[in-house]
Amino acid sequence: MHQTPLSTPGEVSDALKSVDYLSDPTISQTVFLAERLGKPVLVEGPAGVGKTELAKALAKVHNRRLIRLQCYEGLDEAKALYEWNYKKQLLRIQADQGADWQDIENNIFGESFLLARPLLEAITATEPVVLLIDEVDRVEVETEALLLEVLSDFQVSIPELGTIQAASEPIVILTSNNTRELSEALKRRCLFLHIGYPTIDREKEIILARVEGITDHLADQVARVVRSVRGHQLRKPPSVSETLDWARTLIELGISEVDAAAVRDTLNVLLKYQTDIETVRASYASPDLDDR
Repeated sequence: MHQTPLSTPGEVSDALKSVDYLSDPTISQTVFLAERLGKPVLVEGPAGVGKTELAKALAKVHNRRLIRLQCYEGLDEAKALYEWNYKKQLLRIQADQGADWQDIENNIFGESFLLARPLLEAITATEPVVLLIDEVDRVEVETEALLLEVLSDFQVSIPELGTIQAASEPIVILTSNNTRELSEALKRRCLFLHIGYPTIDREKEIILARVEGITDHLADQVARVVRSVRGHQLRKPPSVSETLDWARTLIELGISEVDAAAVRDTLNVLLKYQTDIETVRASYASPDLDDR
């Protein structure tokens, strides 16, 4: 694995492929530039197209630990950055009864009483890490301010301890399903990358790389059927991860040739809403798949 930045976008592509992540030229170039420029990458696109997997693949490529901040509505500083270990502080106060308060205060606001959350953990890590800020569009606009200092200067300010600078700059990947518009301040600090649904040929390559025991013919059929399914008006089109689950399902069921019956009988693996299943099932009423 690589401890130093890769020299060209082509090397990035080859390195990602070595850990079973098949990138396209835009992905490889963006990752290359992010490492060269020391900038985070904001990756947008539908759920399940490989945004999170990109961060995991980069961690493998560079032999770095992956630190993940899973974003959600209501995420605050205590869960994203740090909080004090109040129980431990209280025990220390009780043990030091009678001591000078200034001395007690200096003790209980030391690093040993600090609970590091993912952002601070990434900053204080002694070895280079990959920081994944997943589904950043799920947090409130106000919460984005917590990220700006980290993403601008790779540092964290703690009033009781001062400013903590990163020992080594992490590789930072932010993912967004684009459920809301992110702030301009956050976007300015990042390189932008959009990952959409892959072409038939690229999805076939992904299937062959990630699904053990699948034939070239079956992988081609799966990729073509999934592309056809995505062409319907669906509440949630199948993601790449669902394509892989469906391919594995067909293998487990001993299906080597995809026909209309096979599609109809396994749509619950590919689609997650009954209305979507009914829409697609109606289009596969005929057993003839030759035109799909």
